[in-house]
Amino acid sequence: MEVIKQIDQSLFLFLNDIHSVFWDKAMFLFSSREIWIPFYLLIIYVIIKTFKRNSIYILILIGLSIALSDQFSVMIKNLAERLRPSNDPAISNLIHIVNNYRGGTFGFFSSHASNSFTIAVIASLLFKNRMFSILIFVWAIVVSYTRVYLGLHYPGDILTGWFWGALIGFGFYKLMVFIQQRYFKSNFPEIRKKAIKKEDSIQLLLFVIIYVATILVTINRLTKYQFFGQ
Repeated sequence: MEVIKQIDQSLFLFLNDIHSVFWDKAMFLFSSREIWIPFYLLIIYVIIKTFKRNSIYILILIGLSIALSDQFSVMIKNLAERLRPSNDPAISNLIHIVNNYRGGTFGFFSSHASNSFTIAVIASLLFKNRMFSILIFVWAIVVSYTRVYLGLHYPGDILTGWFWGALIGFGFYKLMVFIQQRYFKSNFPEIRKKAIKKEDSIQLLLFVIIYVATILVTINRLTKYQFFGQ
């Protein structure tokens, strides 16, 4: 176990040491849940458009899955009591902290990683579109990586969060299918067979590209003119 912890810590210190003023601002923003609200709303719109009446219980179950993912992570944090690297006296002076933000006391395991993978797995299984699946998992990985960059989680916290999130996402997708088969069999469209339209996946991809590019260009301009200082 100690060997694993040492590897985890060494990998964390290596990744956390790769930083710049530009990426400090970008990663801090991308780590924020609020910055992705437009993306979430667009996904909700596509779910409603694709699954019609079924979207009511689909969205309810997605909400419950995220709540379970998040609260279980909080519970494990308090049970495991593994300090975040940002709060660990043994290495806190060695790591790069952004905006003096250190998060809560404990970090195992990452709620960001768990929640993002819950969303990614459910959405990927629902939409059944390769382009969207790549997009949503890249998004989940980026969101998770920001937590290492900001000094808030070890890679092991992230990997455990991914595992739990994927488990929750898959389980709730199966629950959606069961509920439809058991109670709404005559409703349309059938979850197991319905996929989003190609144009919807393209719109989602273009939105994320334009949205992220706009954020990065804005940060680059502000950094260039030393808006954030040296």
